[in-house]
Amino acid sequence: MFGINELVTFFGWCTLINSAIYLFSALFIFAFKNFTINMHSNMSGVSPAELPNLYFNYLGNFKIGILLFNLAPYIALKLVM
Repeated sequence: MFGINELVTFFGWCTLINSAIYLFSALFIFAFKNFTINMHSNMSGVSPAELPNLYFNYLGNFKIGILLFNLAPYIALKLVM
């Protein structure tokens, strides 16, 4: 069984790892925009005009997921300790 200390450590690492993945994804999408759009357009068949909106939705949903499922439990458990 996990104690509060182990859960705090787990959610802290989850927050850090997911935030790093989010930052890498955002930087890659914005730094290599043409390459990313061409690659995803060819792979998925989605028109290149639609992809920036899909990227924006993806990054927004990912950020909300990190805040809701990683950061909020971490803060709540830190307050309980």
